[in-house]
Formats: sequence, C-alpha cells, structure tokens
Amino acid sequence: MPHGALAGKVVVIVGASSGLGLSALQACLAAGARVVGVSPTGPIPADSDGVRTHVGDARDPHTALQAIRLALDAFGGFDALYHVAGGSGRRFGDGPLHAVTDAGWDETLRLNLSSSFYSARAATRALLERKQPGSVLLMGSVLGRSPSPGFFDTHAYAAAKAAIVGLVTTSAAFYAPQGIRFNALLPGLTETPMSARAMQDPRILAFVRDKQPLDGGRPGAPADLDDAVVFFLSDAARFVTGQALAVDGGWSVSDGSPR
Repeated sequence: MPHGALAGKVVVIVGASSGLGLSALQACLAAGARVVGVSPTGPIPADSDGVRTHVGDARDPHTALQAIRLALDAFGGFDALYHVAGGSGRRFGDGPLHAVTDAGWDETLRLNLSSSFYSARAATRALLERKQPGSVLLMGSVLGRSPSPGFFDTHAYAAAKAAIVGLVTTSAAFYAPQGIRFNALLPGLTETPMSARAMQDPRILAFVRDKQPLDGGRPGAPADLDDAVVFFLSDAARFVTGQALAVDGGWSVSDGSPR
C-alpha cells in the first residue's frame, strides 16, 4: 500500500498486543493512522505518539465500545475497526464434533464469534451515531471454508470462523447505504503465539509445505496480512464490501498432496 494510505484515519484494533494484531498496528502507524490497540494484559509496545492502549478482554461486550471512546477522546475521531482477537478452543474442550464438550463449544464461540460480534456492533453504532462512513474488518480463517481433518480438527473454532463470514456479508448488505463497509480476512497457518502447537509439529510443517505452496511452502508471517489490512481500512477500498479474502499461501486452492 502507498505511504500515507491511512493518513488522517483513527483505527481501533482489538487484539493488538502480539502476532497479527501487533503487526497490523505497526503497519497502520506506518500508513499514517493513529491507533487505539486493545490488549488483555497491558500497554502495547509501540514507539509512537499515535498509539493508545485500552486494557480489556475482547469477550467483554463493553471493551470495544470503551476503546472507541478512547479513540474519540484521544484523537478526536473514529474511522475503522479491525478485530483480530480470538484463538484456539482446545483448552476448553474443542475438537471433532463427537468430542466437543459443552464448555468447549460455548467458550470457543465466545472467544471467536461473540467477541467479533461485540466489536462489529460497537463500531457500527459509533459510525451510525456520528453519521459517517467507515470500515469494519473481522478475522476469519481458511478452516471455516477449507478444512484439514488430519491436523486441524477443532470444529467449534471452524464453525465460529465460518459464522464470521456470514456476519460480514449480511452486515455489508444492510449498512452499505450508510457507507459502512464490512470485510474479513481468512489467513492460512500463520506463525503466531496461537499456532505454537503446529509450529512445533514436524508433520504439520511438512503438510504445510504442500498445502501452502506459495513462497517455498512456508507458514505465513503476520506481515503477510498487513497490506490487506491497510487496504480494507483505507479509502482505497471505498467500493469494496462483503468480501472474505484468503491470505493463505494457496491453502484454499491446494489439496496438500506432494507434487
């Protein structure tokens, strides 16, 4: 994206303390935005006067709303929200359908789908109240469309990520007359704290070499998504809504067979 693509924009990133969110925060700053990052633990490491941190849990319905208020108070505006927060539900009891526990289902959807809903709702209400256009970008996953039963068998997680695409498309249709755009990113296997289990499994890494064949068959890096993030949040995407973009190294178009 060109330098200054987000000049004058105020962006809220929910889940900005590490991985995809922290990389996106740095990319938005480099593109000229001022950013409020939501972190569950403490201040976000960023060497810039254009960053504020709101400490909160994305699963709390008030967190995104409070972060938007901070953006308005600190920077005098609010233009876009990127929701990254989420994660695996294995520790709660997610797994194949027959093995998913009630807690595994509830907590995985709360962590991934409900949190995304809270962020999208807060952003929409704020933009409607201010009578201005804006952009809402949510985090899906290729697993919501392109399963891998051999290595990634968390069915509540896949259901949550598939539902995010549904939320994006229906919201995009409804709010287009108000100029509020909704889109989603669908990453493949990306090297983040969430993917530590996969990154330590040589069988999965061997599988990914064929499943994500672009650029030598590697796991993604957080920076691989940054240009797409800046694009969707910027005015360059002013005529784009209701889209779910796979940034997956070819995962969704590959059967993973050795070549």
